[in-house]
Formats: sequence, structure tokens, C-alpha cells
Amino acid sequence: MAGKHKITQTKPMFGNDRSFSMRATRRKFNPNLQSKAIYVEATGQFVKVRVTARELRTIDKIGLPAFLRRHGLSLKALTT
Repeated sequence: MAGKHKITQTKPMFGNDRSFSMRATRRKFNPNLQSKAIYVEATGQFVKVRVTARELRTIDKIGLPAFLRRHGLSLKALTT
């Protein structure tokens, strides 16, 4: 994944791989991105989104429109 995530600005983190001898080599921790089609009751159709697993749990809990409002986006901005 290059750059930031579209919805919540999630980006890769960086750290070290440690061998048994504790030698450090740099590595990248990519976000756990998932592609998912989510049904929106207000429009009566599915919307395809690419979100992290953590965001998907939040969407399941509060719904996609509320999740997008929380991040200052609209459903129309997501579909275009």
C-alpha cells in the first residue's frame, strides 16, 4: 500500500525485525485492508469499500453512513 488510506488516512507503520541475535533490520507493517461490499439501507444498494479490519468492526457496529459522517465524508464522495 502506497501512501495513506482513502477514508481514515491509515498508513503503514515502520519498525524492526529482530533476529535471535537481536540484530535489527527495518520492516513495514501494512494495514489489514479488506475489500467489502456493504449494503446501505438508505439507498437500497451495495457500496464497495476498501477498509481496514478495525474500521470494518466499527462499520458493523454503527453503520456505514454514521461511520462516514464521523470522518467528514459523504456516501456520494465514496462512490465516485
